[in-house]
Amino acid sequence: MCTAITYKTKDHYFGRNLDLEYSYQETVTITPRNYPFKFRSGQAINKHYALIGMAYVADDYPLYYEAINEKGLGMAGLNFPGNAYYHELKNNQDNVAPFEFIPWILSQCATVDEAKKLLANLNIANINFSDSLPASPLHWIIADLKNSITVESVKDGLKVYDNPVGVLTNNPTFDMQMFNLNNYMSLSIEPPVNNFSKNLNLDIYSRGMGALGLPGDLSSASRFVKATFTKMNSLSGTSERESISQFFHILTSVEQQRGCVHMGEDKYEITIYSSCCNMDKGIYYYTTYENSQISAINMHHEDLDASKLVNYELIKGQQINKQN
Repeated sequence: MCTAITYKTKDHYFGRNLDLEYSYQETVTITPRNYPFKFRSGQAINKHYALIGMAYVADDYPLYYEAINEKGLGMAGLNFPGNAYYHELKNNQDNVAPFEFIPWILSQCATVDEAKKLLANLNIANINFSDSLPASPLHWIIADLKNSITVESVKDGLKVYDNPVGVLTNNPTFDMQMFNLNNYMSLSIEPPVNNFSKNLNLDIYSRGMGALGLPGDLSSASRFVKATFTKMNSLSGTSERESISQFFHILTSVEQQRGCVHMGEDKYEITIYSSCCNMDKGIYYYTTYENSQISAINMHHEDLDASKLVNYELIKGQQINKQN
């Protein structure tokens, strides 16, 4: 299960928590402009926008979990079990496999509006990367510097929703997640008012009571509400350090701790990593479960006109600044 968010101060930010019980040894991967993107049912794109994001690289192909491109468009895939439905190949449509979807959009589009034009003729096809890597059930958030959308491939076709909150988790479908926010409209950052009864002298005995009822469990529906409330009320300075620090604090509010979600046997879901991408500057920041120090990789420090992938292994061990 996962949580993705967008955020704006002076610059624009995009990132996510990846919550799983296992790791594919993913790396921060830069795809330069001349790396040939090959697609199973369409023409290759040999020259395109450069990308940076988290990916598992298999057979020299970047299976991106999330990424941004050099134009400031970001995209992330999140688990969507039971609802995701991939269709058979369709004539007269762009057939794209789920694992190709992020490269297909980010290699060609600079904005959400450009992505919407491609989505109008898209069929997300039921194609596995390989026998050992079947298609994951996903839905996606796509965001630029101004707007974000959610894309869901379900049994009755491709659904594209405007995403006014810039947040995505997992199930249920996005329209239901948004409707569920109606149940929490009474939450507030201010102290509560006694509407219970004018005949009772009720006491505000603690700070933060205006948000009583805000979900604190780890389910996807609850994380959607909590991440949205936290993000929509979040205040940050405009410097890069203040902005990315606040971004990670928002993600931390919905992170998964080892031991709290049992997946059977000795497996527990955890937040394997958290990411924050500066969409204006092309910088990818991340932390891992064991390493809370923020690491940064700048795509513009690489040769973006090259043709080979650039991979950075994650720094996973805790980095501690010893002051004495």
